[in-house]
Amino acid sequence: MRRERRERWPSLTSLPHLLPLLLSPPPLLCHKPQLQAPGSSSSLMAAASSPSVSFSALIFLLLYLFSFRQADVAAADASPAENPFTARAALIRYWNRKVPTNRGQPAFLLAKLSPLSALDSATFSSLAAADPASLSLRLPALCAAARILCNPADANTYSADSRKDDSSAFAAYQNSNFSDYGSGAKGGSNAFKNYSDDLNVPVDSFRRYSRDSVRHNESFASYAPDGNVVTANFTSYASSATGGAGEFSSYDHEANVPNLKFTNYDAAAAARKRSFSSYSDDSNAGDQSFAGYGKHGNSVPTSFKSYAENSNVVGSSFAGYGESASGANDSFASYGFDGNVPENNFRSYGAGGNSGSESFASYRDQSNVGDDSFSSYVKGGNAEAVEFVNYGNSFNPGSDSFKGYAEGSAKHKVTFKGYAGDNTTFKSYAKSGVDFKSYRNFSVNPSSSSEGDSAGASLVSLPNGKSTNRWLVEPGKFFREHDLRRGSVMPMPDIRDKMPPRSFLPRSISGRIPFSAADVRQIFAIREDTALGKAVTDTVAECERAPSRGETKRCATSAEDVIDFAVSVLGRDVVVRSTASTMGSKTDILIGAVSGVNGGKVTKAVSCHQSLFPYLVYYCHSVPKVRVYEADILAVDSKEKINHGVAICHIDTSAWSPSHGAFVALGSKPGMIEVCHWIFEGDMTWTVAD
Repeated sequence: MRRERRERWPSLTSLPHLLPLLLSPPPLLCHKPQLQAPGSSSSLMAAASSPSVSFSALIFLLLYLFSFRQADVAAADASPAENPFTARAALIRYWNRKVPTNRGQPAFLLAKLSPLSALDSATFSSLAAADPASLSLRLPALCAAARILCNPADANTYSADSRKDDSSAFAAYQNSNFSDYGSGAKGGSNAFKNYSDDLNVPVDSFRRYSRDSVRHNESFASYAPDGNVVTANFTSYASSATGGAGEFSSYDHEANVPNLKFTNYDAAAAARKRSFSSYSDDSNAGDQSFAGYGKHGNSVPTSFKSYAENSNVVGSSFAGYGESASGANDSFASYGFDGNVPENNFRSYGAGGNSGSESFASYRDQSNVGDDSFSSYVKGGNAEAVEFVNYGNSFNPGSDSFKGYAEGSAKHKVTFKGYAGDNTTFKSYAKSGVDFKSYRNFSVNPSSSSEGDSAGASLVSLPNGKSTNRWLVEPGKFFREHDLRRGSVMPMPDIRDKMPPRSFLPRSISGRIPFSAADVRQIFAIREDTALGKAVTDTVAECERAPSRGETKRCATSAEDVIDFAVSVLGRDVVVRSTASTMGSKTDILIGAVSGVNGGKVTKAVSCHQSLFPYLVYYCHSVPKVRVYEADILAVDSKEKINHGVAICHIDTSAWSPSHGAFVALGSKPGMIEVCHWIFEGDMTWTVAD
């Protein structure tokens, strides 16, 4: 086998041989010190006595070379040829100082360190020490070398001037800006297929696309699927266009943290059809806004079908949607179905419209909680018809606010058929033209879908015989302590890390970056209105939040910070644990050998969870009164070991909310039972060592 040649740092045994060469005076001097032969015992003294070499320089050199040897020894466990200036070697030395108990090095943290070379680490550390803002001048190099999350470089720009072929198909495009593309087009079509597939931080913008076009069609199929931090802006798209149609099919499917904006989309358009099919389905924690959508339009029908279905904490805002439009026809079918905490804000929706029709069918059905507000909806309209069918059939009651709904409208007709809700307020509501049919409070069995099979697919059977939404209680998300025993078969939830891959920056860099949203966005060139920009703001706000009752917390921006916090809470004899892999996720698993940390006694732990940031930041907090277990995870059929899991059981749940999903799943109340869960991929828990 071919072996790579590895360079080694000089050792102390070679120091007498190297000093004569390193300390030799420049050749222009008139005399040269008489050095002893290499290896003689007096060579060091001869070099030190040279009038051309200061004593302080010699001492510095000795210490400098000695540090090589010490670093080499400290890093010996990692690799016999470990470069002492890498982040890995530095963390090993730090670990040995902070946890001087011969404990194994923290493999979990070591795997998340920046792959910066020693030279790059020194270079960027120097820049950060001098002025953290100067990092922005070397941002592309830093992002590539350090494996952190940054916005893509300047995207390609396509415009009417740069490309005339309006009938072309767009396949496998990514991170592109389209400006004035297709403006004034007569007929033809553009198809975007597999656009920005599976990208980490796609940033796409469409400005004045198809403006003033006539009978021009666009379709977006499989747009930005499986993206991580997705930003897409559609500004003045198809403004003043006549005829034609646009279709969004499978838009942002399974995206993580999408941030999608439609501003003046189809504004002043006429007879142009728009449909959103399978929009943001199965996405996670994002925001979508529609501002001035179809404003001043004429006969611009829009249908939302399967919008944000199975999504998690997705917020949508509709401001000025269809404002002053004529003959608008908008329908929301299966909107927010089976979602988790959907939040929708309709402001001035259809205000000033004429002869429009808005229908909400199966809106927020089977979702968990959810909050909607309708302000000045259809305000000042004429002959507007609005229908709510099966609205708000949530498993857990959310809240709905109607303010100025249909106020000032003429000849309007508003019907609520099968509207369910507990926390609903109506202020300044139209005094006439409103019909409530089957308006009721929270239903025991909210599902009223005629398609029983599809409706039931998202339900979870609980021990108490009831059913609930899958977002509230995913099978196996919570379990009891007695379930964690050899031979038990239980479902394992999806423990996969949903965060984009990132690394810790060396502390010499991250410690110099001000932990403020404005500074981070400036240094990393992140626009505030992008998905990543919002994530930075949210992370800083969460880190600055006052701790909860009994909580000790810290946001760690380096691996050293994580160690410091764990040691400050638990002492110096600590270990970090996490589930080994994601094998077994979303399947039934067989529990093998189980062992309790610290003999299964009640203890204190520190749990750390990832936050969304350009580089790794962990939210760490102390968790008192827990028991921590390690368990072999086996395949049910073959009985072979497929994973090694770490589970934490919270013994004191008295301060938890009665509506916590754990109690819904396990059928109890706060303080009555313990609640256990697995440590997910990417997260970690610290305990005192056995």
